[in-house]
Amino acid sequence: MFNKSTELFPVKKSRIYLSHCSIAPFYSRGYLQEKKLAKEHMESGVSAFSHYESFLNDLRAAAARLLDTSFENLALVKNTSEAMGLIANGYPFEEGDQVVGYVHEYPANHYPWKLQEKRGVELVLLPNCEHPGQAARGLPCSWSMADLEERVTGRTKIVAISHVQFTSGFAADLEKLGRFCKSRGIDLIVDAAQSLGCLPLYPEKCHISAVASSGWKWLMGPVGTGLLYTSAEFRRKIDHVMVGAELMLQGTDYLDHTWQPHHSARRFEYSTSPITLAAALRACIEDIPLRYGLENISAEVFRLQNIMLAHVNRDRFTPVVFPLENRSGILSLMCRHDPSIIARKLEEKGVVCSARGGYLRVAPHFYNSDEELLQATDWLNFLGE
Repeated sequence: MFNKSTELFPVKKSRIYLSHCSIAPFYSRGYLQEKKLAKEHMESGVSAFSHYESFLNDLRAAAARLLDTSFENLALVKNTSEAMGLIANGYPFEEGDQVVGYVHEYPANHYPWKLQEKRGVELVLLPNCEHPGQAARGLPCSWSMADLEERVTGRTKIVAISHVQFTSGFAADLEKLGRFCKSRGIDLIVDAAQSLGCLPLYPEKCHISAVASSGWKWLMGPVGTGLLYTSAEFRRKIDHVMVGAELMLQGTDYLDHTWQPHHSARRFEYSTSPITLAAALRACIEDIPLRYGLENISAEVFRLQNIMLAHVNRDRFTPVVFPLENRSGILSLMCRHDPSIIARKLEEKGVVCSARGGYLRVAPHFYNSDEELLQATDWLNFLGE
C-alpha cells in the first residue's frame, strides 16, 4: 500500500531517519514543486506569481481536507509560534482571566500565553504526572484530566495544550478534552506540530477553537511553513495583531485604504506569502496524508514502533508506552546513559534520532521499513551497553 522507495525518499540512501518529531527530510515531490516555482521566479520575475491566489487556495483546500473542515478556516503561517502569537495577543482577555497549560509545554505554546500576564491574565500550569503503568523517573511525562478539572474555574477562558507532548510522546485524548471545554465555554487551543501528518486530527469533531502546526515535521514540508486552523466563531473573538495589504478584501488596490479585512482565516495572512513554500507544502499534503489517510499512517507508525519495542534491550532502555488513545508517533526511551551521547553515536552509524527532556526519542514515519527498524534497534542495543 505504501510507497517506501528511495526515489520518493532519498534520505533512505544514506540514513535510517527516525527523527520526524524534529525536522523531517523534505519530501521529494514537495522539493521538486518548490524548485520548479523558484526557477520560474528566477527566469521570469513577477510573471511566476500570476497564479498567486490559486497557489494559496490550493494549499488551504488540501489542508482543509486533511482536517475535515472548510478551506475558509485555514491560513498559511510561518510556524507554530507565529500562529500562537496571533491568537494569544488578539484574544479579548480581561484582567483576572485564566489560561490553563501544561508545565512542560513546548515554548511555542507557552511563551505567547506567558506574555499575557502583563495584561493581567493568570497562566495556570498543570503539574507533571506519571501515567498509570509508567515509571518516568521524574522526567516530563503527561498531564491528567483530573488535574485539569480541578484547576479550571469560571475565569478560565482558554486551555492551550499540545496534541502530543514533544518529550514523552504523550498524546491528549482531544475528543474527551474538547467535550469538557465545550461544556464549560472554554476555547481549546491545540499545538499540533507533533501530530499533524501522523495522527488523525479533526478539530470540529473535537470542538477545538484553533489548531497550529509547523509544516516540516510529520507533514515533511519545507521549513518556514505552518498551518493555522480557526473556527468561524472563534475568529470573531480575535482582534488584529499584525495587519497589511494581504488581509484586506480590496486585494491589490493598494490605494484603497478602506478597513475591510477578510472574515475567513485569510485575515491571519497579513503580508506577502511565500508561494514557492506554499506550493511545496500542498504537494506534501496531497501526496502523503491525503493519499494514504491519517488512520493508515498512524497504524503503520505504531507497527514500526512495535518492531523496536519487541527487540530493544529492556535492561538498557525503558520505553514509555502509553495506552492506544494516548500513543503518538514519538516513542521515548529512558536510557541508562546520557541520551544525547547515544543519539550522537547513533548518527555516526547513520541512524538519526533525537534527545529531548532526558529521553531518546525514536520517531519513524510510514516510509521506514521493517529492516530499518531492526537495524536501528541492533545499533541502539549495542551502543546502550
